[in-house]
Amino acid sequence: MERRRYLQSIAATGIVATAGCLDAVPGLGSRTILGEPEVDLSASTHPSHGDDMPEVSLPDPISGETVSTADLEGERAQLMTFFYTNCPDGMCPALILRLRRAQAVAAENGIGDRAAFLAATFDPERDTAEALETYAGEQGVDLDAGNWHFLRPETYETGQELYEEEFGLVIQKTDAEGYENLEYAFPHYNLILLANADGVVERAYPNAVGVDVERIVDDFVTVVNG
Repeated sequence: MERRRYLQSIAATGIVATAGCLDAVPGLGSRTILGEPEVDLSASTHPSHGDDMPEVSLPDPISGETVSTADLEGERAQLMTFFYTNCPDGMCPALILRLRRAQAVAAENGIGDRAAFLAATFDPERDTAEALETYAGEQGVDLDAGNWHFLRPETYETGQELYEEEFGLVIQKTDAEGYENLEYAFPHYNLILLANADGVVERAYPNAVGVDVERIVDDFVTVVNG
């Protein structure tokens, strides 16, 4: 957050700092801790390495509080994904597993108070507070740690708009034909975002279920300790 204020202040005085010249700004240094990723995702619709984490505020229906990514800046690194509890093919549990494993490692290393794990549902109609709390127990999430937040838009439509505008994710219900007792489903993006405590994206994993769990955890620990 302080870094953003500094960038705004130098812009106001007419000093231009391009993305490639941030290291030349006195006192600023690099915006990221991790180096450039193996694959350049800068043309993607979702945020990627070096981008600002979108500033969004969403309710956590379990705690009853509203969680703002902007408020986490200066305090916690963020590991964020998008899911729904009625996922019929195991993709969403695989995403939650990666965040849950990072949460466990944070606890083991005493860095849990410097991290936030954000799991945002795009199915608020079915993902009530009760459903999310049950899901947390099924997936082994530690809600008592105080660093995990299930985020739930007020409505499906507000979630659609927010996820597309801020994260580049087009959310659309699809026919769940072939799945027993499931009225509708969603396409998968399998996206996990890792941002440092300054609110800058360190890594985007657009096919996170295909990325080794320990790789994501290692990146996360490096960022938190950086």
